[in-house]
Amino acid sequence: MRNIAAITREARALLVLGVPIIGSHLSQIAMHMTDTIMLGWYSVEALAAVVLGATTFFILFIVGSGFGWAVMPMVAAANANSDETEVRRVTRMGLWLSLIFGAVVMPALWFSGPLLIGMGQDPDLTVMTQDYLRIAGWGVFPALIVMVLKSYLAALERTQFVLWATVAGAVLNGLFNWAFIFGNWGAPELGVQGAAIATLATQVFTLIVIMGYAAWLPALRCYTLFTRFWKPDWGAFAAVFRLGWPIGLTSLAEGGLFAASALMMGWVGTLELAAHGIALEIVSAFFMIHLGLSNAATVRAGQAHGRRDLAGLRRVAGTVMGLSLIVALLTMAAFLTLGEPMVWLFLDADDPKAPSIVAIGVTLLAVASLFQLADAGQVMTLGLLRGVQDTRRPMIYAALSYWGIGIPTSYFLGFSLGLDGVGIWMGLVVGLALAFVLLSLRFWRGPARQGGPAVRAGAVT
Repeated sequence: MRNIAAITREARALLVLGVPIIGSHLSQIAMHMTDTIMLGWYSVEALAAVVLGATTFFILFIVGSGFGWAVMPMVAAANANSDETEVRRVTRMGLWLSLIFGAVVMPALWFSGPLLIGMGQDPDLTVMTQDYLRIAGWGVFPALIVMVLKSYLAALERTQFVLWATVAGAVLNGLFNWAFIFGNWGAPELGVQGAAIATLATQVFTLIVIMGYAAWLPALRCYTLFTRFWKPDWGAFAAVFRLGWPIGLTSLAEGGLFAASALMMGWVGTLELAAHGIALEIVSAFFMIHLGLSNAATVRAGQAHGRRDLAGLRRVAGTVMGLSLIVALLTMAAFLTLGEPMVWLFLDADDPKAPSIVAIGVTLLAVASLFQLADAGQVMTLGLLRGVQDTRRPMIYAALSYWGIGIPTSYFLGFSLGLDGVGIWMGLVVGLALAFVLLSLRFWRGPARQGGPAVRAGAVT
């Protein structure tokens, strides 16, 4: 009975922390989904261009977001020890690293056209994509800063405000899209550029609101986060960098798997790329539930890590895995039974190409149901490993699973065996399944048995 009560308390703590994070992630993905839906109504070509542009933006963004993710377990561990100075140091240097990264990648977003042509994309499509990224690309700065601040607030268990800020941003993004994509309410009709303007404006709005909350909330003023912000702290800078760059490259490996699948779908055809974009939006929306639970697991594991509580770490792991399994099973049922109406949401019923896109999209969702358990398991385990600040070995496992196995398998099944889009997505199944196995072995044979470095120094059993 004592164990059941402890697990129940842990599940409640994970859900109290995780549900607002899930809502925040869903609101954020809603912005991308709104772009996809409205551009699907505008034209199939515009939809394909933004799928390509959003994929390009996302692949660079997730590398830089590694520094934001690194802040979460470091702040959680410091907060568990009531170390206000360490909370401030790592968060501030996470912001520094994010701004530096944004400056480094901005040229690639500005000159994306030649890069995409070099990757075999249609020249007419890349012109529209570059037009999109020359506006939306500036959003990498506010997006990365918001990532750091969200991690900081989550680690301090201040997630409710972030949820409402991102919900407001999603609503604002929809209104701007309606105005600038189609030229409603007296605004100019700008198509893909209108979607880019809406996205950038929303990111700036979210940044202003969350930064204001972090700076002026009385309970957070003790951290003096933005006081003498310009002053370097090279020790904390190096610590965040050491933990963050493997997280960024791990995210790159997984994001690269999906980005490569988008490129390969572009080789198959425009209709296939559009269907891929729609199916991926749906899959990503459901994945946000797992990601939010994973973030909560990172905070809870980071707190246990800071307290040197090995039993608590194991309890967090077992509980979050059980919650994620329930979500995965429900998601599989939704993909198999509601795939067609979900895909139709993104398309104009009067478009003659729509039925073909729906048929392809429904098939891709059926394939996606196959990797739900593996995808949920791998992101939960990554969250736990980040909580104990174990990031380098997971990076190697991710690179092997996604790039060494997943991408080649997608190419082989899609083109060598002629399975086209279904073959490309089957490669995703293989890559995610291998990652789940390797990361699970890493956690349960390592930190869950012996603890991280701090836990081994004095584990609570």
